[in-house]
Amino acid sequence: MQNPVIILGAQQLGTAALDIFNSNSVVVYCFLDDKKDLQQQEINNVSVMSSTEDGEFLKLIGKKCDVFVAVEDSAARKGLIKMLKDEYKVVPVNAIHKFSSVSEYAWLGHGNMVAAGAIVNNNAKIGDNCIIQSRALVDTNAEIADFVQIGAGAIINSEVKVEEGAFIGSGVVIVSGVKIGKNARVGAGSVVVADVPAKATVFGNPAAAIK
Repeated sequence: MQNPVIILGAQQLGTAALDIFNSNSVVVYCFLDDKKDLQQQEINNVSVMSSTEDGEFLKLIGKKCDVFVAVEDSAARKGLIKMLKDEYKVVPVNAIHKFSSVSEYAWLGHGNMVAAGAIVNNNAKIGDNCIIQSRALVDTNAEIADFVQIGAGAIINSEVKVEEGAFIGSGVVIVSGVKIGKNARVGAGSVVVADVPAKATVFGNPAAAIK
């Protein structure tokens, strides 16, 4: 049986993670969030106990509790995950919704969120700390690197490679074999038919660079 989970982040991503853990009957021990007006409040019957720097709660991680990082800001999320590894020798658990579909032949790293209705097909590879929103599809042999965000309803077709830190908006379609570069951004509803360079922002059908 899985340990209770402490969720770092009590805002939109944190409440989504809570829903996922609830779907699997996993107890969420508490939230920790740096936003002061959330502290000592309850969100869906789970208390926001303190900040993400509170050692009294962090020391429970790896001993009595698991942890999931659900902070929206990418840089802050990376910082918290590094702190957990360096100071507490732990990595976040995966949050995979009961009503998602992840093939037993897919490969997932640590700290990923897979929301309700999302599909990860056979031989797909998901790195660490990715966010795959509701009804997104990661198809056969697609490779998703660390810290990638995939919006609701996006379709990542077979053989696509998405590099670290890329953002794929809601409803995006990426055709088979395309490569999305590191920290690139693809706007919602775009259809991507050609490789996207690192740090580029593209939008449209077919997707083109935004200058």
